[in-house]
Order: sequence, then C-alpha cells, then structure tokens
Amino acid sequence: MVAYIGIEGIQRIVERVGVAAFIEGLAAEIEADYRRWNDFDKSMRHAVHSPAGVIELMPISDGRLYSFKYVNGHPQNTSLGLLTVTAFGVLADVKTGYPLLLSELTVTTALRTAAMSALAARWLARPDSRAMALIGNGAQSEFQAIAFHHMLGIREFRLFDVDSQATVKLVRNLHAFQWPGVQFRPCGSIAEAVRGADIVSTLTADKRKATILTPDMVSPGMHLNAVGGDCPGKTELHPDILYRPDARVFVEFEPQSRMEGEIQQMPAGFAVTEFAHVLGGAAPGRGSADEVTIFDSVGFALEDYSALRYLYKLQRQYNQSREIDLIPHLDNPKDLFALLASTATVAATPAAGLASA
Repeated sequence: MVAYIGIEGIQRIVERVGVAAFIEGLAAEIEADYRRWNDFDKSMRHAVHSPAGVIELMPISDGRLYSFKYVNGHPQNTSLGLLTVTAFGVLADVKTGYPLLLSELTVTTALRTAAMSALAARWLARPDSRAMALIGNGAQSEFQAIAFHHMLGIREFRLFDVDSQATVKLVRNLHAFQWPGVQFRPCGSIAEAVRGADIVSTLTADKRKATILTPDMVSPGMHLNAVGGDCPGKTELHPDILYRPDARVFVEFEPQSRMEGEIQQMPAGFAVTEFAHVLGGAAPGRGSADEVTIFDSVGFALEDYSALRYLYKLQRQYNQSREIDLIPHLDNPKDLFALLASTATVAATPAAGLASA
C-alpha cells in the first residue's frame, strides 16, 4: 500500500498546521535541502509544449529519496472554468524503487512557490521592507501575500490585475485573516502599484514575452520576485532591468533558468548567482541597501521534493494517512500472474451453451 494525499487530505493537514505556519515550515524544509545542493542529482524538467500550454515532468533525487512532479500550465483554462495549473507528485524510496507517497500538488505547488519566494526574499530583500506590490492577483496571489506578511512582516500590499475582479477576490480573501494594521491598496495601473514598493512580485499567467515591468518602474533598493516567466517564450521583465549596473540576478538552477526564466532574454555569458550558493556562503546575497535584487523564479524540482518530503512527514505526524493499492503485494514476487490467474481462468472458459458441438 502507498500513502496518498488528495485534496481533502491537504485541506486537513493545512487546517491542522495553519496556512502561514505550513508555508514557513515548508520554507525551512526547502532551505535545508538547498543547503545540501551537491547531494542532489539535478536535471531540467522535461516539457511538452503546445499552442494551448505546457505539460512538464520534474524529477530529482538525493540518492536516498526520489521525487517527480507532473504539472501543466494552460493560461486559457480559466475561460473554460478550469485551473491554469494542476499537479500531482510521487516520493519514492531509491533503494527499492517503491513509491512511498502519491500526493496532490496543485494546492501544494501554490504553497511551495510562496514559501520559496519568501525564503529568497529573506536573503535578498532589504530587512526593512514593508510595502509589496502584487502584479497579477490570480490563484497564486493569496499565498504570496500570506507568506510575505508572515515571514517578512509586509504591512502594505499594492495590488493590480488587468481583471479587476481578481483583485476584488484577493482583497476579500485576505480581509478574512484580519491582520491588524495591514493595508490592501487596489491600484489602477502597474506603475501605480510598484511606486513606493520595497518588493514587487510579478505573477502573470500569459504564455508570451510580456513586459510587465519597465526600467522606469524600478527604484534603487527594490527586490523583484519574478514568478510568472516560467517557460520558454514567457517573460515579465524588460531586459534593460536585468542590465542595470546596480542589479544582481539570482536563480534556482541555472541551466533551467537560462531556458525558461527572465534570463532567456540575455546572452549566454550573462552573470547570475544560484540561490544555493548564497545559502552555502559561496556567494553574497544583497550587497547594499540600494542594490536591486532580482529572483528569477521558474520553480525547480528540489522545491517539490522538499514539499513531498514535508507532506509525508506531516501526514504521519498528524495521523492523516490514507493508503491506496497502487503496488501489488505478492506472496511470491516472481509470480505476478497470480494476481490475474483466477480471472484469466474464468475468461478462458467458454460460456455455458456456447461450447462447440
């Protein structure tokens, strides 16, 4: 039997832990795994692109545990009443190859993306950051707001979406938390939203080379959390922002980011820093209060590995375990046919009255 976490399972776990505490706990797991970066067998995700979107597999292993995530990105799905992103994943034992956990990752991907964004900002944003712009107020936005309020103390959220109803939805959902002294400011344009912001998260979904932020919108000392540019041909930042002499760009896994991130716009020799090197002390994070830091976040398999490992631990800790018969149990492991023997015998027996004369 294999442990299983579905939508109801993740709801129960997050309700038990609390959404903010879950995100912070997951951020700690991600940080611990990034600190042992060299333990992992890393590769770019395998992607199948179509005019409608992309379907990806994201594998990784540390030699003891293996994980993969299946995830799609179809920006036009919402017009059909469907989610833009759905996902599920597997955590497996390398020694036997047996899966340990099959889990939903649609909700968990939103949680881990927010956890990774806030973790990176802890190291790269100014410690006194209190105002944040959220550009794109769709499915990821609430998670980002919760993570940045809880982990960095953000007190003002400046909000913009081309769909004003998405902003209404976001404000309604965030008001339910009743955070004392926190302000939510719907804005009429991107420029208005980023003006005065210490941190800017871009969370757009369109699969195109968009220019969400232009150089005139970026002020010294800002931290940019570029989340939406996560596949080839999809960007959010004007390339001149990356060329700023006071800017430094940080990525998760450089080979993948050069294909999918904001730096796909840049020449091959454009300098970036992998976030793991900051955590490991091999590279500095923010260098000064006026430096512009850019986290070119495309999502990496290590974060899903951390999330699956975290879920596997929590579902056992809180006795939320459910199992499915995904793998056969055999008295004789060499006799797989035994599972079908009785069925096969019945199927091979001629039906009554149909025997040949």
